Amino acid sequence: MDLSNIHKKRNHKHENHFQYGQRNMWTGLLLGLGVVAFIDEVVFHQLLHWHHFYDKSTTNIGLVSDGLFHAFSFFATIGSAFLLADLHRKHGFWVQRWLAGIFLGAGAFQLYDGIIQHKLMKLHQIRYHVNIIPYDIVWNVIASILIVIGIVLLVKTNQQQR
Repeated sequence: MDLSNIHKKRNHKHENHFQYGQRNMWTGLLLGLGVVAFIDEVVFHQLLHWHHFYDKSTTNIGLVSDGLFHAFSFFATIGSAFLLADLHRKHGFWVQRWLAGIFLGAGAFQLYDGIIQHKLMKLHQIRYHVNIIPYDIVWNVIASILIVIGIVLLVKTNQQQR
């Protein structure tokens, strides 16, 4: 067995991490977005019945909006799985960069949901007929923590590329 070929092959795989760094991050971002949307839909919409995606109309419209939201989260998750498989096929998977994307996607979606959809567009609230402030604080603080973790991982992987 030729050790120089093994070394070249190992270095080639490592170089692919850097070559596909952006794709790893975007694949993770799509997965993070899809998974958090899926958790939001299942836990808060279906199990707890706290709200629908769109609460400014009838319950039937709310259920249809939930179905469309659920389809979006499903397609985002499945799409990221195909992108992840392609990264593995090209030997370009970089777990830290991918995790950075997951945390960024999850946090960005949750912060977007908490600020834009809940407060600015008023599509729905986290919960009704309660003091909403503690819910809003927890929701947005968790989102911010996820984003900070993603940024830290992204900076760490950027430093590895140098």
